[in-house]
Amino acid sequence: MTGGPALRAGALDLWLVRRPANGSEDRLDLTDLDAAERKRAASFIRPTDGLTYAAAHIALRRLLGVHLDIPPPQVTFLREPCPGCGEPHGRPAVATPHQPRLHFSLSHSHGMALVGVADRPVGVDVERLPRPSTVDACTPALHPGEQQELGALDPGERQEAFGRLWTRKEAFLKGIGTGLSRGPSLDYLGADPARRPSGWTVLDLPCGPRHNGAVALKGGPPTASRLRLLPDGALFAGGTEALRAEVLRAEAVRAGAGRTPVPA
Repeated sequence: MTGGPALRAGALDLWLVRRPANGSEDRLDLTDLDAAERKRAASFIRPTDGLTYAAAHIALRRLLGVHLDIPPPQVTFLREPCPGCGEPHGRPAVATPHQPRLHFSLSHSHGMALVGVADRPVGVDVERLPRPSTVDACTPALHPGEQQELGALDPGERQEAFGRLWTRKEAFLKGIGTGLSRGPSLDYLGADPARRPSGWTVLDLPCGPRHNGAVALKGGPPTASRLRLLPDGALFAGGTEALRAEVLRAEAVRAGAGRTPVPA
C-alpha cells in the first residue's frame, strides 16, 4: 500500500453503488468479504438481493481500506455500545486502530446501496420508493408534526413526501446509533429543517428515479461533500487500485475547490 488519502476535516464522502448489471454478476470479487458476509450474501431468498448486499459490502470494505491504507479483507468491524442500554449492538464502527477516527454508514435497498464516510458520526439511508399501502400503514407511527404535514397533501404528493421523510428518519436513527429501536414518533424529520433534531445536519440525496436517499451528519454542514456513483469496475478483481485513484482525484479537487455542498 502507498498511503491512504486522508479525509479532509469536516468532509463527507458519499457513494452510490448499483447492483451489477445482468451478465456481470460473476465478476464480483467476493474474496474481500469475510466468511459471515459471504454466507449472508448467499442466504437471501431473491438472488438479486444477495448481489446487492455483496456489492454494498465489497464497496464499503474497499472504500474504508483505501482511507485506512490496508487491504479490504483486513478491515474489521465492531458494534459500539447502544445509547439506550449500553450493550454492543449500536452503530457499526471500524475496529482497526486509526487516527483520525473514521466513521461510516451503509444502506442498501432493491438494487442500490449508499455508503457514507466522515470524520464524525454519520448515518445514511436509501430506500425504494414506497407503495401507497406502506405509506398508509406507517404514517400513524410517525411524529405528530410529520403526520400533520402528510395529511395536508394529496395522495400522490403524500407518497413522495413520505419516502423522503422516512429515509431522513432512518439516516438520523442510524447516525445516533439506535436504529428503529427508538420509536419513529419521537423525532421530527419532516420538511422543515428548523424543526429537525438539533446538533445534526440532515440532507436529502438524489438517488435516481426509483429510490430516495438521505444522510444525517453530527454537527454542522460538511466543509466539503460530494455524492458519486461508484464505477462498476471498482467491485471487480483489481478494482481497489482504480478506486484509490478515484478517491485521490476527488480529494485533490476538494483541496482546490473548497466546499462542494450536497444537494438539500
